[in-house]
Amino acid sequence: MASTEAPISITVKTPAGSLVTLRAENGEDLDHMVATSIDAIKAAVTELEAAAKGVTPVQQQPMAPAQIATTLGASIIDNPQPAGGGWGSAPSINGRNCPHGKMTSIQGTGKDGQMYRGYFCPAPKGAIDKCKNQYVRAGSPEWATFVADQVK
Repeated sequence: MASTEAPISITVKTPAGSLVTLRAENGEDLDHMVATSIDAIKAAVTELEAAAKGVTPVQQQPMAPAQIATTLGASIIDNPQPAGGGWGSAPSINGRNCPHGKMTSIQGTGKDGQMYRGYFCPAPKGAIDKCKNQYVRAGSPEWATFVADQVK
């Protein structure tokens, strides 16, 4: 039987011993979930733990973006990439992006005679930081809606 859980999850243990788990379908979703809900999760856990101990919780001020960035070891980018940049598997409106820009969607027939569909990094061939090819699984919903920039 196939698992119904999301393929990516993180679990954080609070000082009082409570476990908080976040699940997401991909890295971008997980980043977004953490960024948008960290304060709500923190407040809910604080309230729950205080209720379990029979103590009135102390209301905390939401963290500023700079504090969140420092806590996560990140930095704030004043001039961000277009939506989806940076994770490599992030879908854009017409495909996927990687740190080098819009990936080229290509479909073709491999040496083994099998049809393939995938996204390929626009960095020059042989570039040391060239991203890995991202293939679409045959039979997946994305396979059926795939639009190729090139056919080989």
